[in-house]
Amino acid sequence: MTDFSMLRQLDEYKKLARSSFHMPGHKGNKEKLGQLFDLLRYDFTELPETGSLFDGEGLTAQAEAAATRFFGTKGTFFSAEGCTLPIQAMLRLALPEGGKLLCGRTVHRAAVNAMALLGITPVWLLPDDSAGAAFSGRIVPGDVRAALEKGSAIGAVYLTSPDYFGVMSDIAAIAAVCKEFSVPLLVDNAHGAHLKSISPALHPIDCGAAMCSDSAHKTLPVLTGGAFLHVMEEKFLPHVRTAMALFGSTSPSYPILASLDLCRQWLAQEGMKAFALLREQTAQIKTTLLERGFSVPSGAVDPVRICAYTPSAGISAAALSERLRKQGIEPEYAAAAHIILIPSPFNTAEDFGGLNTALRSCPCSPAQKSGPLSLPAALPGQVLTPREALLAKSEILPAKTAFGRVSAETACLCPPGIPIVAPGERIDGAVLENLRLNGIKNIKVVK
Repeated sequence: MTDFSMLRQLDEYKKLARSSFHMPGHKGNKEKLGQLFDLLRYDFTELPETGSLFDGEGLTAQAEAAATRFFGTKGTFFSAEGCTLPIQAMLRLALPEGGKLLCGRTVHRAAVNAMALLGITPVWLLPDDSAGAAFSGRIVPGDVRAALEKGSAIGAVYLTSPDYFGVMSDIAAIAAVCKEFSVPLLVDNAHGAHLKSISPALHPIDCGAAMCSDSAHKTLPVLTGGAFLHVMEEKFLPHVRTAMALFGSTSPSYPILASLDLCRQWLAQEGMKAFALLREQTAQIKTTLLERGFSVPSGAVDPVRICAYTPSAGISAAALSERLRKQGIEPEYAAAAHIILIPSPFNTAEDFGGLNTALRSCPCSPAQKSGPLSLPAALPGQVLTPREALLAKSEILPAKTAFGRVSAETACLCPPGIPIVAPGERIDGAVLENLRLNGIKNIKVVK
């Protein structure tokens, strides 16, 4: 029997030569990547000459200072552990003693887990349906204001914008509300790292957020795991590295850190021009989707995210994905009803031409204009705090037998990234039906 080789299997996949419309943003485009393609030579550890990431010394501190100048923040910090580490750090910085967090229900499980570890209790806000019935919506300023007026003990506001569909909330208006109530606005901008290079300004740091996290590798030329934490309020700066060190590895990857610095250089030189072109290319694809009967999110959206609801064109997302893959195109995500493609400036004109041709040749029969996303009409009842539930003794049960039990985990599919049930919430009939609809067969519950 031949020994297994991960590299050999990855080489076999590379030979398929599919157009990458998925993460990471660099697309493995050797011709455009230059130095980024040769980073293994720089796989060092923390040495006197290379510096220590969480101590703010040496080369990494110099690279972060250059990023701070470029992004125009009070401080921009590097993560080699994806957006999870900046999310954890933001929550630690904003609520160091725990407390209540006003939180949009569209949330990554990493944030829920961090809340549990830090003793933070979420006060949930459901998104509206303004992006269309088939898509998760946005958090609106009026709902934030109403919640802050009602809950005087709320210490910060936490939102995800854009979400996986590309749907964006009005960060500038929500930031203005937060300032009125003297609470910091934290934004999970994992899918919007490129928004600094979109005109007019759409990045949360340009719209009034106190802090935000960018998962740079998703849409920018950064190695997987590279992310930025941006801080816009000076009061948080003295504690940033301590907060990151609380959760972060003491052995960060220098190739990932170096790719973040190379990305900053590329953004400064090419970013605005590259994303202006990408915006045009993406708009052409969206036009094709609409002409073929697909539904796309309404209102404010990431201009370079491609997302479609497929039943309105009479085809399942899985069937469309399979057709695209057979024509040499790899989507980011496809489920029963939605397909998502993540383009970047490192996709070629040939990539877009092939995608457009494939969509135009797809057998569509416009049918159902829009469909339900299974957004919860109401939230499950909160019995325990996330910390109590996540750290309690637990057991795994078939979901269909868990009625009345208290969840010990976040049951969540992405998209839309809205927890069906979060730690500490009781599993009721609506939760059971949503678990069934989303194919979740087992769930961890408190004993």
